[in-house]
Amino acid sequence: MRDRAYFEARERETLAGYAMLSADSRGRRYPEEEHAYRMAFQRDRDRIIHSRAFRRLEYKTQVFVNHEGDYYRTRLTHTMEAAQITRTIARALALNEDLAESVALAHDLGHTPFGHAGEKILAGLMKDHGGFEHNSQSLRIVEVLEERYPEFEGLNLTYEVREGIVKHSTSYDRPEVSTFDPDQAPLLEAQVVDFADETAYTSHDVDDGLQSGMLSLEDLAGVKLWEEPFRAVKNKYPKAGFSELRYQAVRLIIDTMVRDLIAATESRIDELGIETVEDLRKIKPKLAGFSEGLDADLAELKARLMDRLYQHQRVRRMAGKAKRVMTGIFKAYMEDPLQMPTHVVAKESDDTPMPRVIADYIAGMTDRYALEEYNKLYDPFERV
Repeated sequence: MRDRAYFEARERETLAGYAMLSADSRGRRYPEEEHAYRMAFQRDRDRIIHSRAFRRLEYKTQVFVNHEGDYYRTRLTHTMEAAQITRTIARALALNEDLAESVALAHDLGHTPFGHAGEKILAGLMKDHGGFEHNSQSLRIVEVLEERYPEFEGLNLTYEVREGIVKHSTSYDRPEVSTFDPDQAPLLEAQVVDFADETAYTSHDVDDGLQSGMLSLEDLAGVKLWEEPFRAVKNKYPKAGFSELRYQAVRLIIDTMVRDLIAATESRIDELGIETVEDLRKIKPKLAGFSEGLDADLAELKARLMDRLYQHQRVRRMAGKAKRVMTGIFKAYMEDPLQMPTHVVAKESDDTPMPRVIADYIAGMTDRYALEEYNKLYDPFERV
C-alpha cells in the first residue's frame, strides 16, 4: 500500500543527504496523530492553502493595486509563481519539494495591504510598539492568528516550515528567531525560497511594468539581463508581436536565473563537501545563491527598476495614498479601539497590547478593505 510510510521511505531513497526528510521533522508544537497517507510537510502545505490569510493575498498589492487592472500580479499570483519556481529548484537539487513549497506558499502571508510601501508604513507606525516585519508577521499568523482548530491556536505547522518562514530571508537577531536555533543556517529548502521569490518578483515586475506602459524598452536599454533574452526571442520570432516577445523574454529571464541558481548552489555543495543537513546548517549566512556574474546582472536590472518603475509617478502616488490611508486608520483605532469589531478588540491581553492588536488587524486587510475602512472612518457621507 502506498501509505505515509511508503512515501517516507521513498524520500529517504531518492532525496539528497542534505535534504530535510519528512520523517525526521522535529514535529509540531501541539502533538497530532500522523495522517495515514500524507506526510508532515504535505499537511502543512494544505493548511496554508486553506488559511484565510492565504485567500486574502488575492486582493493585496504586488506593485499595482488590484483594482487598477485584472492582468497585474497580486500577492496571490506572485506567491503561486514563486512556489512553482521553488519546486523546480528543489527538484533539481534533490530537496524536499513539499517543505520548500510550504515555505514558499507562506512567505508572504504577513504582508500588509499596499505591498512593500504598506509594510514600511506600518513598521513606522509600530516603531514604539515592538515594530513590524512581514516575515515575523507570517510566523505570527500561522502560530497565533489563524483560527481553524478547536484544539490549538494557529495552524500547528511543523518546526521546519515555521523556521523557514521566519529565517528564509532575514537576519537572525530578532526575538522571533530565538526559538529556531539562530546560530544555525536555515535548511536549504528554505534558502531557495528567497531566490525563487527574487526571481519571480523581478522578472514579473518587468512584465507588469511593460504591460502597464510605466516601463518602455528605452527604460531597459543596456540592461544585460533584459536585453540578451529580448534579443534572442526577436531573432527567433521575427514576426511576433511585442506582447508575445515580452512574454517569451520574461520566460528566458526566469530560466536564466533558475539555471544559474541551481548550478551555482550545486557547485558550492561540491566545493564545501556538503553531505548532510548538519553540514548545511554550519554554512552561514547561506549556501544557496546566484553566481557572481548573475548577481551583478540582477543588481543592474533591479537598479533600473528602482529608478524607472518603483519611482514612477503612479507608483509613488499610490504609495502616498497608502501612507495616508494606513496612518489614518491606525490613528483612529489608537484613539478609540472600539471602532474596530468587538471580536478584534477582545484579542487584547497582557501578551498582546492594543497597538499589536491594531497592527494585526490592519496587516490582515486587503487593499480594497483598507480603502473602504478609511472612507468609513473619515468620510462623513459614507455609511459606517
